[in-house]
Amino acid sequence: MELLVATILAAQCTDERVNQVTASLFKKYRTAEDYAEANAAAFEEEIRSTGFYRAKARSIIGAARRLVEMGGTVPQTLEELVQLPGVGRKTANVVLGNAYGEQAIAVDTHVFRVSQRLGLAKSMSPDEVEAQLREMLPKSQWTRSCHLFQAHGRTTCDARRPDCPRCPIRALCPWPGKAPAS
Repeated sequence: MELLVATILAAQCTDERVNQVTASLFKKYRTAEDYAEANAAAFEEEIRSTGFYRAKARSIIGAARRLVEMGGTVPQTLEELVQLPGVGRKTANVVLGNAYGEQAIAVDTHVFRVSQRLGLAKSMSPDEVEAQLREMLPKSQWTRSCHLFQAHGRTTCDARRPDCPRCPIRALCPWPGKAPAS
């Protein structure tokens, strides 16, 4: 439940901010029932600093209510997860890959950017990038690959100023926009 909530909060928000907000949130709300019974206005205030707090509160409370109807447990299939309010393929794949140990490709902004720059995918649709990566990467490495793409995107292959001269995979990168080596 915590990973599901944190992933919904992470949309258009930094991990650092999400971690700050969830530190107190997870002490107060422990189960789907707790979130389902939350006062919407109070909950919005608790998550306000993550941005888009009204929509995120609706999604989290709505997902929790649906989970309570389903027995209170976060589902273990993509098909069931994406039926929850506010849960798309990325969030579902994060939960599957990290909470349930399933092999899953969660296409966030870093996976989207890095996979395109490396020539592993080519599309403006995250769902299509996911499908292309599923074809390209061995299934046994899907979740780990996403973690590596995310780490590389955060530390080296930044959206605005990629650190191409210090990139450890520069020689393998076909991206024409890379900065020249110093």
